[in-house]
Amino acid sequence: MNVQVEKLEGSMAKLIISVEPEKVDEACNRAYKRMKNRISIPGFRKGKVPKNMIEKMYGPEIWYEDATQFLINENYPNVFDQIDEDVVSSPEIEVTQIEKGKEFIFEATVALRPPVKLGKYKGVTVTKVDTDVTDEDVQQEIDNDLKRNSRLVEVTDRPAEKGDTIVFDFKGTIDGKAFDGGSAENHTLELGSNTFIPGFEDQLVGVSLEEDVDVNVTFPEDYQASELAGKDAVFACRIHTIRNREMPELSDYIDDQGFDSEEDYRADVKDRIEKRKNNEARRAYEDEAIGKIIADSEIELPDPMVETQVDSMIRDYSMSLRQSGMRLEDYFKFSNTSEEQLRTQMRPEAEDRLKGSLVLEEIGNAENLEATEEDINKKIEEMASMYGMSVETFTKDMPDSERDRLKKEIVMEKAIDVILDNKKETKKKASKKKDEKSAEEE
Repeated sequence: MNVQVEKLEGSMAKLIISVEPEKVDEACNRAYKRMKNRISIPGFRKGKVPKNMIEKMYGPEIWYEDATQFLINENYPNVFDQIDEDVVSSPEIEVTQIEKGKEFIFEATVALRPPVKLGKYKGVTVTKVDTDVTDEDVQQEIDNDLKRNSRLVEVTDRPAEKGDTIVFDFKGTIDGKAFDGGSAENHTLELGSNTFIPGFEDQLVGVSLEEDVDVNVTFPEDYQASELAGKDAVFACRIHTIRNREMPELSDYIDDQGFDSEEDYRADVKDRIEKRKNNEARRAYEDEAIGKIIADSEIELPDPMVETQVDSMIRDYSMSLRQSGMRLEDYFKFSNTSEEQLRTQMRPEAEDRLKGSLVLEEIGNAENLEATEEDINKKIEEMASMYGMSVETFTKDMPDSERDRLKKEIVMEKAIDVILDNKKETKKKASKKKDEKSAEEE
């Protein structure tokens, strides 16, 4: 195989790939083996027609579609061993020659990593994030701990109250007509969770078991299902079950968690909150600083690079939906959107992600940052632990491309450290109203 690189404008390139004639013959033979059982010629049983006989009747072109697929799939991945270019998009393929006894030639138009003119990355000013832990923070965390360890107890002697979890039927109508997605039986809902549209849950507070009640609501103007937006609806509801959340006693919970005293437990809660707040603050500093560095840098993203990133994001989103029991096609139907609309919606985030990665890589180059074997091994240990696997099992058959990805990730993490180690913090400006209040107090 031979590869030529033709540079194009806008960080694009055309890769011209030539494959030896004997490889073309092999691919055509494979196509024959795949297709022979589907070809009928009088005088021959299916699957027994000689290859040359088929070519005499239909021409050698009969194999070219399958052979092209074989040749591209098997040769394109090996292109990168022969070129010193950073390809950052899926290829746009065009076959320019396939003929018996001649080379197979195809072209792949791809995006290359665009140049980055790096802006200021040391001394970037970020808004200071308050990481102090208050007594109210600690108490809220304790309340959340108790709620997570509470149990639902069935209630039969009173109407539903805010905070109760109910099981109920509902049937929605607009102008007396039912609509898609507006009805359900034995649906579970926590009153006060704001899961349903505004006003719905409040009207179920005070309703008794097996009591029929009409809930009147108006769908928000920006409701995701446009055909319902702004419409008045009536939901006929009946509650079958009311359950109240029974919280454990604090002293019992502390004992169950293995703490010697309430003081020790509260100290542990405070430490947990401090770590979370510090992590959140670091992410906020990182996002703000990288955003400013991007704004101060010059980067032109080739469109295929962005489209490839959007493809990846849609695959991730589809996988996330499947884990919750929904297909991407179902999501489009439910939300009254299309893949094209989702792509448009995701594009700004895709561009931000790409620009963020590019500036971090460029900082890594400017600072001569490297991923050592120790760094890589530590990262592998962390990942293996996260998946509950031994390092040996996790790294078995790990491709070089995955190690290269880890190296790049480590370098970018070190670049973030450089940014944050050199950042400058500034407090948020007080609001005008707050300034006026301070002046009055003085």
